[in-house]
Amino acid sequence: MLTMDDIVRYLGDDADNLLRHECRTIPKQALTHPSPTTVDTVYAHSDRNNQVLRSLQQLFNTGRLAGTGYVSILPVDQGIEHSAGASFAKNPAYFDPENIVKLAIEGGCNAVASTFGVLALTARKYAHKIPFIVKINHNELLTYPNKFDQVMFGSVRQAWELGAAGVGATIYFGSEESTRQLQEVSEAFQEAHELGMFTVLWCYLRNPRFKQGGVDYHTAADLTGQANHLGVTIEADIIKQKLPETNGGYKALNMEGSNYGKTDERIYTQLTTDHPIDLTRYQVANCYMGKIGLISSGGPSGQNDFAEAVRTAVINKRAGGMGLISGRKAFQRPMEEGVKLLNAIQDVYLCPDVTIA
Repeated sequence: MLTMDDIVRYLGDDADNLLRHECRTIPKQALTHPSPTTVDTVYAHSDRNNQVLRSLQQLFNTGRLAGTGYVSILPVDQGIEHSAGASFAKNPAYFDPENIVKLAIEGGCNAVASTFGVLALTARKYAHKIPFIVKINHNELLTYPNKFDQVMFGSVRQAWELGAAGVGATIYFGSEESTRQLQEVSEAFQEAHELGMFTVLWCYLRNPRFKQGGVDYHTAADLTGQANHLGVTIEADIIKQKLPETNGGYKALNMEGSNYGKTDERIYTQLTTDHPIDLTRYQVANCYMGKIGLISSGGPSGQNDFAEAVRTAVINKRAGGMGLISGRKAFQRPMEEGVKLLNAIQDVYLCPDVTIA
């Protein structure tokens, strides 16, 4: 298990900036913090039925983070959009769906999120051992020319029949197709709740115009925060979002006489700063002040996966988030190393010295 000294070592020169930061924008006292009683104190007061509460409690009671209110989820659905070859070439063992589920279990995850095919093929052996989250829609890049549209790959009923505890879906907010996607996912989430499954929404932005002046605003705090707010509006139980890397998306898209969205200068002067924890705190605030959990994306695999994973976990936890959903950094390496990486992420949430800022 990582010690605080290990976490500091992984953070390197950013250690003091990330571990000693005190958020003076939206105070931590205003948030609902992840806790062992989250299901009782938040979801049980909602319209979620008893079956959904049971599924959520199963999620929170599984893996190394059981009983903490935090979650570590392994997502392996990249074979659809990024192509199986590009995703699994680094480690061809994960062409075999069973190894995906094994990694989640050996890695101490709360759940595994994957496709209908992966989870259906392993359902009778593993659905009772770790919560399954079926990703019900995808974008695929085999159509020529490539297009970017999330379409349903199966039904909510199929997910329920294979034993899933939850369903996940993506909406490309900001795209031309987003209104249709929002309607489809909203209906799917309603059916999932009726059948007793919890819901996870990938709240991603997608529009080429979100790149302005050499800056990519797909990860701007103001735009991703609003995407989160739309996600909780359609009753997502957990929001998945990328860490914010910049801010001022609304401002950039309203330059040169354009008229886009609505914003308020106080977002930039009072509710956020340029500190990564403050930017992520704004994302948490848009998830009903933390009542709906924010899990941050682990991002692609690279040269410094362990350090980047620990950094992302520290930012998410200190901002008031609920955990990490990290895939490529774990499965694009030998299983033993993948388990070690997932455990490193979890150790941040288990460390009492990493507190909410």
